[in-house]
Amino acid sequence: MSEWQKSTWRAKPRVQMPDYTDQAELARVEAQLSQYPPLVFAGEARRLKRHLGAAGRGEAFLLQGGDCAESFEQFSADGIRDTFKVMLQMAMVLTFGAKVPVVKVGRMAGQFAKPRSAPTEVVDGVELPSYRGDIINELAFTPEARIPNPQKMLQAYTQAAATLNLLRAFSTGGFADMNRVHSWTLGFTDEQDVQKYSEIADRIQDTIDFMGAAGITADTTHQFSTVEFYTSHEGLLLEYEEALTRLDSTSGNWLAGSGHMIWIGDRTRQPDGAHVEFCRGVLNPIGLKCGPTTTAEDLKVLMAKLNPENEEGRLTLIARFGAGKVADHLPRLVQAVREEGAKVTWVCDPMHGNTIKSASGYKTRPFESVLREVRDFFAVHQTEGTVPGGVHFEMTGKDVTECTGGVRAVTDEDLSARYHTACDPRLNASQSLELAFLVAEELTRLRADQRRRAAS
Repeated sequence: MSEWQKSTWRAKPRVQMPDYTDQAELARVEAQLSQYPPLVFAGEARRLKRHLGAAGRGEAFLLQGGDCAESFEQFSADGIRDTFKVMLQMAMVLTFGAKVPVVKVGRMAGQFAKPRSAPTEVVDGVELPSYRGDIINELAFTPEARIPNPQKMLQAYTQAAATLNLLRAFSTGGFADMNRVHSWTLGFTDEQDVQKYSEIADRIQDTIDFMGAAGITADTTHQFSTVEFYTSHEGLLLEYEEALTRLDSTSGNWLAGSGHMIWIGDRTRQPDGAHVEFCRGVLNPIGLKCGPTTTAEDLKVLMAKLNPENEEGRLTLIARFGAGKVADHLPRLVQAVREEGAKVTWVCDPMHGNTIKSASGYKTRPFESVLREVRDFFAVHQTEGTVPGGVHFEMTGKDVTECTGGVRAVTDEDLSARYHTACDPRLNASQSLELAFLVAEELTRLRADQRRRAAS
């Protein structure tokens, strides 16, 4: 394989990236960013890689979630807190179901760029370049707003640094205390329409009470009041990624300093493309979205390029097919992995294959479709004898109305009430926590089946 440098992607075909009109300004911004400190550090990325390796073996479970696209305008401490809070609640419920540690990875502090299905969009007969995320251009439908602006990379860096600072404080400053987190969940299950989950919540409380009686509390055990929390985003805007790439002095390898984990999207996974070229050379754990058009042969080539040493935790395959389509596509990819003897972590993204346009004209995702894809994902892995290593959700801690369904029954007519996303519809806090309970039930059944098989 050819020698890699952090800029070798520039000689490869590029897709889903802007053409900056002011190249001199772009060069100035890249030079400025290259002098800034990295947002994450190599030791953190290596630790996440070990955790993801454990998830691939069934000894941990990945919960990856957060915004579809982070917004400059909606950025706030409260927003970060609310999403972090819901992810902690989800992780506790999933830990109970999986009986293994839950690896918590946010789509945060870097998820600013978005791939689009078309380079332009038309509104009232006017055609303009598509909105590609706040790191590139603006949502307002004007010619000026849609011009790619390199300065936005500097604003994205500043917001990502502030987000990481607050996440680190929340993770270690007592906010993540297990008793506090579960009290929030008990408040959720006490409400009339979700009491069907109260049995699980009560069993979690019994476990916490038992540990407290045994002397395991926040005062005696550091792990009881702190969590490890990592960040991730799609490594789409490669000028930004390259500018924040740093040489790790301890290993001599290159680190993508923009986030702990970066992933390659279903639209940018060309084996000879720029995004694969960049990602193959950094030490971070890499995610690879696998959709219906992913062929077994392409997957084999991509696994060889992205993980030539076949290192556990290095490559996470994020399946996103759509409800009712998992059984048509996932088994052949599982077989391709088996044939290569590849070490991967399988994760389910039940969001991106289930986007529809509602009767009211809003993009939405039916909760039942999201749940069905998760269940289908588990079913295929159970049949194949492989490990379902985690889930990947677009969600928010806010009380938005963007996805229909759930126990509180967001309807098509409700979508307009609090539809705040700049791109794709997200699960709200209630739907996210409900989904965690339902996934926990799937994990409980899976573990019980594994015990029966082991005993027979």
